[in-house]
Amino acid sequence: MKKMTMTQKILAKHAGLDYVEPGQLIMASLDMVLGNDITTPVAVKEFRKIGLTKVFDKEKIAIVPDHFCPNKDIKSAEQVKFIREFAKEMEITNFFEVGQMGIEHALLPELGLVTAGDVVIGADSHTCTYGALGAFSTGVGSTDMASGMASGKAWFKVPEAIKFELKGKFNKNVSGKDLILHIIGMIGVDGALYKSMEFTGEGVRNLNIDDRFTIANMAIEAGAKNGIFPVDEITLDYIREHSKKPYDIFEADKEAVYSEEHVIDLSTIKMTVSFPHLPDNTRTIDEVGTVTIDQSVIGSCTNGRIEDMRIAANILKGHKIHKDVRCIIFPATQKIWKQAMNEGLFDIFIDAGAAVSTPTCGPCLGGHMGILAKGERSVSTTNRNFVGRMGHPESEVYLCSPAVAAASAILGRIASPDELEEI
Repeated sequence: MKKMTMTQKILAKHAGLDYVEPGQLIMASLDMVLGNDITTPVAVKEFRKIGLTKVFDKEKIAIVPDHFCPNKDIKSAEQVKFIREFAKEMEITNFFEVGQMGIEHALLPELGLVTAGDVVIGADSHTCTYGALGAFSTGVGSTDMASGMASGKAWFKVPEAIKFELKGKFNKNVSGKDLILHIIGMIGVDGALYKSMEFTGEGVRNLNIDDRFTIANMAIEAGAKNGIFPVDEITLDYIREHSKKPYDIFEADKEAVYSEEHVIDLSTIKMTVSFPHLPDNTRTIDEVGTVTIDQSVIGSCTNGRIEDMRIAANILKGHKIHKDVRCIIFPATQKIWKQAMNEGLFDIFIDAGAAVSTPTCGPCLGGHMGILAKGERSVSTTNRNFVGRMGHPESEVYLCSPAVAAASAILGRIASPDELEEI
């Protein structure tokens, strides 16, 4: 039998086939269908057009209002009311609102709703996050979400794969965010267009689970269909702690065919910043020069997990936010929020002069709670820096790691390596 990549094997099983190949069209069964407060209303309207009165499985749908929540205005309140009523009517178990919600791509793994070997679609492009757990997960449109809620199936074209073999380990202050920004800068925002980014090699064991979530989350920023990591003890420790669902472990065949292969030594990766207005416009921080900032955002589905909070707190401890900078910190879920509070991280943040928010996507998409005015600049641990992404079309967003974002908040400008080391 022909050899398959990790993604091919997962899709083959869910399509009921022994083998699939790149370019093949398949119908695969779904383990989870996800939507949020922006995309679900459109999906619900399409679902109604089909004329159905129930979803395929009320346990396998998750709706998480997180983008404009807590509701920022009347329109967003009406959107959530609309999907809340739909969730009640359909008896959807996994509907998470204010007080229970988190940013969707941090919340679903934390609640154990996705696990290794799953096939997950979500009406949000960063659904690819769950590849950190060895799942095939990808973003889709609202119409596909509607079809998934109705049938529990989705059409896929089997993607080609790019292999990233990781070696070694990071140096101090370097993280998964720096690695994925480096890769996007290397291959471009369309360098993995409709391909699977598959990470492998002995260096994977030196990436903690939060690093892996960050890397998989931003696979879409290279145009990828999905990003995926092998399942190892680090993965299984996370799954066993958070989920009671059965899981399947798939491994790529040694003779699997990849469209490209890259070998990356993690010890060579430097702290990296993505300049406006595309994620692939990257520079290492020793190449940045003097870039003053008005705002620093730490959080989001990319870097709002507990390890990100700890990194930021370690740098901010004993320091003050620069007088010209607003520093806003967004833990990604209620559980992370509470854990950060109990560890004393909030005391550090607030003593430094930062603001701590309830979980929300808010500022990442220029939604609320951190909008930029004309001419303002923000460093941010989020995932996109398109024109107008966080507010005014003449504002600027610089993507970076929590370490760089925290140090820059203190300095009032993007930190240099020496400055970060001194802090």
